[in-house]
Amino acid sequence: MKLTGLFKVSLVTSALVLAGCGGDIEVTPTVNDTSVTDSNNTTTNNNTNTGGDNSGGDNGNGGDNDGDKDPVVTNPCVSRTVAGVEVKGEFRNDKHCYYDSSFASKALEIKEDITFDALPNGGAHVFAGALLIGENCDTSSNTGCTVPETGPTLIVKPGTTMAFASGEAIVRIARGAKIMAEGTAEAPIAFTSANAIPEFDLTETGPQFADWGGIMINGKGLTNQCTNEERAANLCNAKTEGITSHFGGTNNADNSGNIKFAQIWYAGSGPREGGVGDDLNSLTLNGVGSGSSFEFLHIHQGFDDGIEFFGGAANLKNIVVTDTQDDSIDIDAGWQGKAQFIFIKHGTIKTKKPVTYTGEDDDGNKITKIIDAGTDGFMGNNGFETDGEKNKGAEYDDVQPSNPTIANVTVITTDGKSIRDNDPSQAATFDDAIRGQYYNTLFVKADNAENGTACLHFKDDDAAQNATNDVLNFHSSVLACVKNVTDGSKVLPGNESYTAWWDNAGSSEILDKAGDVLADDGFSTNKESADITVAANDLKSLNDDFFEEVDYVGAVSSTDTTSDWYKWVEKALEAADKD
Repeated sequence: MKLTGLFKVSLVTSALVLAGCGGDIEVTPTVNDTSVTDSNNTTTNNNTNTGGDNSGGDNGNGGDNDGDKDPVVTNPCVSRTVAGVEVKGEFRNDKHCYYDSSFASKALEIKEDITFDALPNGGAHVFAGALLIGENCDTSSNTGCTVPETGPTLIVKPGTTMAFASGEAIVRIARGAKIMAEGTAEAPIAFTSANAIPEFDLTETGPQFADWGGIMINGKGLTNQCTNEERAANLCNAKTEGITSHFGGTNNADNSGNIKFAQIWYAGSGPREGGVGDDLNSLTLNGVGSGSSFEFLHIHQGFDDGIEFFGGAANLKNIVVTDTQDDSIDIDAGWQGKAQFIFIKHGTIKTKKPVTYTGEDDDGNKITKIIDAGTDGFMGNNGFETDGEKNKGAEYDDVQPSNPTIANVTVITTDGKSIRDNDPSQAATFDDAIRGQYYNTLFVKADNAENGTACLHFKDDDAAQNATNDVLNFHSSVLACVKNVTDGSKVLPGNESYTAWWDNAGSSEILDKAGDVLADDGFSTNKESADITVAANDLKSLNDDFFEEVDYVGAVSSTDTTSDWYKWVEKALEAADKD
């Protein structure tokens, strides 16, 4: 199976022009702009298509020359009031709703609940710009704003397609606001590129990574990006990456809403004006609390991370990440959440169009980089990029380093180096005093003949010390990799070997090969494997209702082919394979 991937980029090349009913719409990605307003834009766009021609005596309401009446086509698009004027989406091709910058943009915040229903006949809600829900507030500024206890809610109904036509078109949920995007197994929600909609793909290249910005949710949870003093004074205003807004607070049980049974495809960006690390992810959870949940997601072909946590305690369950350029799950800034059933697969891509982004040369200088159309390349750096803290020291110590509990994971790596930054495909890397406990994990690498890539990488001494201190451990886990650690000649503090650490008193094992750990479907754990000899941890000892009892290592069982989870992974991989 060949999987194609998507890349995150800051699109700084020529503008995207969308031609259609009502004239041409020019959407040009620009640099960060944190100003927002709900005025200065009063265009009303309520173009109900009645189908009439002013003949046949019906005043243009659907008649023809015979006097018969055609059915009246009602505009099903969402409307809202901007500066006292109704603004409504334009109904195009009798199936799609198009929303220009008079409805939503980086300069318009939506301050009321808003709902998007599924459109019939494969219709999509298509946005020229950003969809900003709630008011961004920097409480340390001179604006006098306060973060609301309860803000507006973005509601997306099952089966709805939300498509975006700009590299800066993000869905941003402000502190106090919520997203309730809950699809079903039969009717998942799609967040995708406008280029996935044929009527909006004027160049006929199809969708690709970085076509839009992704979903950013800002919560009131704990992050070690703020000092203890700032947090106590209600002045925690950590800045988001990619496009600046603010997050953070004191409540790790905060609720920013739920996303369930949803696809997030072709999102993200490469390094932006701030340089390396200043990226947009497919899904960014900034200080999002445990009151939110994220279940049954398929994240595909993002140009940076699949899901990135900056603090908070949000939980994940039943997540698939395919062909993401950078890290599939990126943990940072004190995340204290839980996760179960995570399937990750790195793959390859042939670019459909050129990609221009801001990068760095070998000396750390910012330069413009270009990936030409038709370029073949690998997608995927780390399955898990794990960082404990952004800031450390006494003034930040109210928030401990990231310390998640994660169970039932499969990461299938390649021997490739990713197309954007030439970093190797690895299952996990540990940095910045990361902690955590992993159960029933399966890491797979079948080949390292050309690039010599390994599954595990320790980036700093603090993470290595945590492994020695048993606050970073794997339980009932299998390392099925032809190369296990980037520098296997090194040892952990106290002279413990990496193999002894992973072995964890016999609870886990190292195979030094991929073996027969995967079933014939290529993704589920082979319950008949002769190579896997350790018993799965049933997770009862965690005494936590979040974790489901299991009897297998890895994310998916080969004996559970009728479950929603098995089918979700199967369909995700089929879609990635066709892309």
